[in-house]
Amino acid sequence: MAPTLLWIGLGNMGRGMSKNIVEKGNLEGPLLLYNRSVKRTTDFSATLPNGKTEVIESLADGVARADIIFSCIANDEAVQETYKTMLESDVKGKFFIESSTIHPETTEAIAKDVIAKGAEFVAAPVFGAPEMAEAGQLVGVLAGPAASVTKAKAWFQGVTSKGVIDLSDKPYSKALTLKVLGNTFILNMAEQLAEAHVAAEKTGLGTEAIHQFVQSVFGGPYAAYSERMLSGDYYKHDEPLFAVELARKDARHAMSLAKSAGVQLRNVEAADAHLAMAFEHVGPSADMAGIYGAVRKESGLDLLSQSSDATNLATSSQSSTTSTLEKAHYPRNSLNHFPKSIRQSSCRQDNTQTSTAIMAQGYAVFIGLAVIAVLCVASWFFAPKGENQVLWRSSAILAIVSCYLMWAITFLAQLHPLIAPRKGGIREEYLD
Repeated sequence: MAPTLLWIGLGNMGRGMSKNIVEKGNLEGPLLLYNRSVKRTTDFSATLPNGKTEVIESLADGVARADIIFSCIANDEAVQETYKTMLESDVKGKFFIESSTIHPETTEAIAKDVIAKGAEFVAAPVFGAPEMAEAGQLVGVLAGPAASVTKAKAWFQGVTSKGVIDLSDKPYSKALTLKVLGNTFILNMAEQLAEAHVAAEKTGLGTEAIHQFVQSVFGGPYAAYSERMLSGDYYKHDEPLFAVELARKDARHAMSLAKSAGVQLRNVEAADAHLAMAFEHVGPSADMAGIYGAVRKESGLDLLSQSSDATNLATSSQSSTTSTLEKAHYPRNSLNHFPKSIRQSSCRQDNTQTSTAIMAQGYAVFIGLAVIAVLCVASWFFAPKGENQVLWRSSAILAIVSCYLMWAITFLAQLHPLIAPRKGGIREEYLD
């Protein structure tokens, strides 16, 4: 008989992981779903295929029905409370897979209680952002008895995760030690990006150059976080992608682990201080990428990125972000004759300079006309004789004229005052 699965916790990570278990886990029955907020559970269940999930309102009832119990919960206190409730029931023979990011000592204590009740336990935190959870591209870290880890892998490799770090027969706490220390890479990355972007803006280099450097050299999450910072994405979500409260919890765990080993994590301390500032200014909706806003504020800039409008228009996974300071390099003292909507546009440039550029290059248009005229005359006189001569002449002349028109339109469009300069473009030559 196929096992019944219960999933506990429907935060950003839990939703993505449970969705992939439904879609790729080859379940014979519905996946039982439990979350403290019944509405969230019901709403999420409605997004999945009919009959593939079942909303559970009582945790005790869900545990009684389940053979395998996954949990992915926000913090240590919530995890401890949840396991206390579950272990009040008869759980002998059940299999608990714990994917929350909690302190290693908390994991060991919970595992001890679970095993004492005759159940199996695997510590299985995961690395990856919510979008990676959605795509089934996480990296799982599994620790516990080898037989239990092997059993748990079936729900990670190729289902919720693209890979697994196997810590078979290692203490449960080692999986969480790796997870907590691994998360400091993300914290340090966000701190470094924020500091570099703010320093670049204030020194006059501009944030676009830093963003291009990050894309070219590091890519991956570095480029994604850089883009989120510059676009202002960190203050546009009602529900943060990585809540500051959770990031600070991870920072505290990492600093606690390091301190007990005689190590000081100075980078993490700096990141934690800026996370505290972000939470103070934004509140519970503060996102970890809001470190950028905190560093901006600390450095005398506005908390919110002012380059967000330009970034939303210009950035993609391959494009770079344009900063406010870089746009300030282009002259703005001759714009009073423009309509207000254009004067205030983030992409408008100096009309006087553009007009000068057009006049300077006007001869190119007329030379083009002369060349086209010569080609058309040549097409007329050198057309093959015969019954198709008229068709040949008209087709050749039409093709030549069409090519000229496309070139002329493209050429002149680059000089239009509402077209933002691009690298290697004609306007950059005249507006530098």
